[in-house]
Amino acid sequence: RTGAARLVFYGRMGAPGARRKAKMETGLLQFYVGDGKGKTTAATGLCLRAAGHGWQIGFVQFLKDGSSGEIAALSRIPGVRVFPFLSPIKFVFAMSDAEKAQARLFYDHLWQEILSAVPDLDLLVLDEIFGAIETGMVEEGQLKDLFLHKPAGLELVLTGRHPTAATAQSADYLMEIRSHRHPYDKGVSAREGIEW
Repeated sequence: RTGAARLVFYGRMGAPGARRKAKMETGLLQFYVGDGKGKTTAATGLCLRAAGHGWQIGFVQFLKDGSSGEIAALSRIPGVRVFPFLSPIKFVFAMSDAEKAQARLFYDHLWQEILSAVPDLDLLVLDEIFGAIETGMVEEGQLKDLFLHKPAGLELVLTGRHPTAATAQSADYLMEIRSHRHPYDKGVSAREGIEW
């Protein structure tokens, strides 16, 4: 999978200097990790800030079906491209082998679409990418290739509970969001507009 991704990525970049000027000369890697609530919310807030400065933004959610409120809002903002979702989606542990294979195929195609868009983006959010890697839906090597070959001005934001130690070493920002107390512990279900 990794070799094919590299071909598409290089093929879409064009000649050196052909890419339009990014908003920044040096894009960094931001990781929002941990078991606490707010990783996606923080990434979404950064999209809002960047959009206010006229940036071109890509927003990808892995292991989610696109029904959460941030997707509806981001889809309405000029300059923000929300990528497709796998829907319906189950928790990976509840998927049959055939469903897992179908999900991996979907994410392989999605990864190609992401790489094709990268040259035109200033900010790319890969929400829940670490969960996708942990469950085998995306290969860690694909992400490492993106780190190595991304355009210099692209800011990358990655979220999820558990990055691998090797991946975490690449982060410029490594922000851990921890849960000390959550209403779920008292039996309160996820609330529309708050948790999703």
